Amino acid sequence: MMFFEPHKRDKALFPWDPFKAMIAPRPVGWISSRSRDGLVNLAPYSFFNAFSADPPIVGFCSEGAKDSATFAQDSGEFVWNMATYDLREKMNMTSAPLARGDSEFAHAGLETAPCVLVKAPRVAASPCALECKVTQVVRLKDATGADTDRTLVLGQAIGLHVDERFLKDGMIDLVAMKPIARCGYQDYTAIDRLFPIKRPAGAGNKEGGG
Repeated sequence: MMFFEPHKRDKALFPWDPFKAMIAPRPVGWISSRSRDGLVNLAPYSFFNAFSADPPIVGFCSEGAKDSATFAQDSGEFVWNMATYDLREKMNMTSAPLARGDSEFAHAGLETAPCVLVKAPRVAASPCALECKVTQVVRLKDATGADTDRTLVLGQAIGLHVDERFLKDGMIDLVAMKPIARCGYQDYTAIDRLFPIKRPAGAGNKEGGG
């Protein structure tokens, strides 16, 4: 097994950053946000995940001062929308570098739907969405303590939207929803099957988390 420091990788052997492929799959952070003066943004984030179940906390990391992070900090709110296999092309279109004020919703042919507790809209076609209030904004530093120009925005989900068509025996039917995840490079994967693993007694909570 080879070893190398990330910044010293052999680019002839690894022309693409292997780190992004190793930490995979990653949920897509399809974030809609609204500035205090009413501008709306929708963009997918490769670095997104859930960090706590109680309270329910999710977060996305922005490289540079992009609109999603800027608007979320400005308004104190954002929305996570589930990106699915059926929405993959439209999700990708929302990554286009449009001018501030131009609508990614319109560019991708996506309809908006109103939220209940936050002002940002959600993706109407997405089967799941989380309305979030910003709880922390963390400026990431490297191992030397130097600034990295990366901003982690954490938010508590204060409202959940779930399309009831995808409920099965009291649980969300993820196989039917087909959420997609980022796998590094230009690759994604879709959930098309699940397998259960019974956890040891005392491990995690009663819902299998941990």
